[in-house]
Amino acid sequence: MSEHKSSNSWSLALVALGVVFGDIGTSPLYALKECLHHAKPTPGDPLGVLGPLSLMFWSLIVMVCFKYLGFITRATNQGEGGMFALLTLFRSAKRSFKPQTTAAIVLIGIFGACLLYGDGMITPAISVLSAVEGLALLDAKLGTDLAHYVVPISAFIILGLFLVQRHGTATIGKAFGPIMVLWFITLAFLGIINISSYPGIFSALSPHHGINFLMHHGHDSFVLMGLVLLAVTGCEAMYADIGHFGRPPLVRSWYVIVLPALMLNYLGQGALVLSNVKASLEPGYHHFFSLVPQVALIPVILLATAATIIASQAMITGVYSLTQQAVQLGYLPRLKIIHTNPDVRGQIYMPQVNYLLMICCLALVFHFKSSTNLAAAYGLSVALDMTFTSLLFFLVSREVWQWPLWKSGIPVLIFLIPEIGYVSGSLLKFMAGAWFPLVIGLTIWIIMKTWTDGRSILYQAMQRGRLPVQFLIDEINKNRIIRVPGAAVFMSASADGLPLALLHHLKHNKALHKQVILLTVRFEDSPYVCDETRHTVEDFCDEFYRVILRYGFAESPQVFDDLVQALEQRTKLNKNGITFYQSREVLLTNGPGKMAQWRKRLFVMLSRLSRPATGYFDLPPRQVCELGIQLEV
Repeated sequence: MSEHKSSNSWSLALVALGVVFGDIGTSPLYALKECLHHAKPTPGDPLGVLGPLSLMFWSLIVMVCFKYLGFITRATNQGEGGMFALLTLFRSAKRSFKPQTTAAIVLIGIFGACLLYGDGMITPAISVLSAVEGLALLDAKLGTDLAHYVVPISAFIILGLFLVQRHGTATIGKAFGPIMVLWFITLAFLGIINISSYPGIFSALSPHHGINFLMHHGHDSFVLMGLVLLAVTGCEAMYADIGHFGRPPLVRSWYVIVLPALMLNYLGQGALVLSNVKASLEPGYHHFFSLVPQVALIPVILLATAATIIASQAMITGVYSLTQQAVQLGYLPRLKIIHTNPDVRGQIYMPQVNYLLMICCLALVFHFKSSTNLAAAYGLSVALDMTFTSLLFFLVSREVWQWPLWKSGIPVLIFLIPEIGYVSGSLLKFMAGAWFPLVIGLTIWIIMKTWTDGRSILYQAMQRGRLPVQFLIDEINKNRIIRVPGAAVFMSASADGLPLALLHHLKHNKALHKQVILLTVRFEDSPYVCDETRHTVEDFCDEFYRVILRYGFAESPQVFDDLVQALEQRTKLNKNGITFYQSREVLLTNGPGKMAQWRKRLFVMLSRLSRPATGYFDLPPRQVCELGIQLEV
């Protein structure tokens, strides 16, 4: 359990500014700009500015204050949040649904989690591009001719961001909080000094302007809602990171610093536009950087770039954590995980995930070339994920917490009103780029479904050749098996029967070690497992044991140390003398498994990418022996 969960200190609220609120904190760089670009305000008609501003303000209130901080962040699994935590809560309940309905709901929830990968690819691209685009305004004012280098500079920053991931972020992470405090102070200050140009801008806080705009603009209203969503991106990251901080620090950060700074800046942008609508319609006008006095333009561009890097870092870290949870819950093959800071939970680096994200981010930058173009792709994955979260929250509140229908239904209906607008508006941008995160999410969902189905078929194939433990015990008791000095640990995914690795070892070597341990490592649906239930030991006969180690999906397993500790009361293990045996399956696709041939080939490919259990659990490579076994799936 994270040490942060019991702390409500302001220091945690400070850290949360960078880790949790980086994404939503950099939205003023592009959110209102895109909304007004679509609304096309005209001189003499303030509704074209007040309407979008009103919708953005009330989106922040309804989605962040009411939905996430008010309700969703209370739905945690042992303090952990995120789509997988919500899913495991639902799966743990005694439900009245049919098994087929439950399975469909779980698949939809997994798809919602997969959509975050699309968000993780787009966030660094659009954030960094929007900050570097300040060079265009600098070019116009100072004649620097830097506007032509926005794309290569953005690509260089993103490249550097991903390349430094393998070194960890423990050192630079300490600066995230103070930099983001300076960023939010800057947002508020820039808004305040520009609000005086049109003091009537405060009327945008009234919801009737947003309602009037939606009622009088027909089809354009739905498109605008898809763009208003840009102001609330990052809510899912807030929910996913609840386990690192606890809810109180997030509430403090949001109400004391983040919300006031965002609204003051948006109001300042709106006031500047209304004071000179014609100027805002000219090519090259940038709604955020136009707030900045010329003397401070370069420092603000640098600060904005630093803030977007922090926002991108938070999203990258979130994708790592999501992938680790998916791996340990059995939805993805075992991938390489490097703990960059052993003293801090969550400080991990996943090379395959990192380079996949890097390639996709760079491709997005070079393809879309501007934050305006990329805004079309941004939103659909976030909108769908928010909607799935609302629906799953309804099921959890009904089935797990046993809330009455009115108590569960009324809040969720309020959540869904803007979310349906977000989804509708984002779907209207489908051909302009909104298809991208949907395709990414669907691709990863297919991979997860194929992996889980394939592992189920593989498990059945392995069970067909498995012998009961008692068979071997009888042979040992009759002294038919030679015992040699040493300790052998046979890894097994199942805690039933004898592992195939042991049978193959015995078949070829005609002997067993003096100490034999059948080891099964299980990842539970809960994020943490207490020390009292960490291990179970079954003593079969003379120095022959079965050990089951249990870990939560948010934990980093310490298999070697926990194995020794589990057996310390029964036998003494020489760490240097232990040999770990693991079967390495060679899969053939001509088996009886009920899965399409292309999915079988995909499963075989994923199996080749998967790390052996011994490598995934960071066991000493010189003490590992792999035995190849052919299986038909």
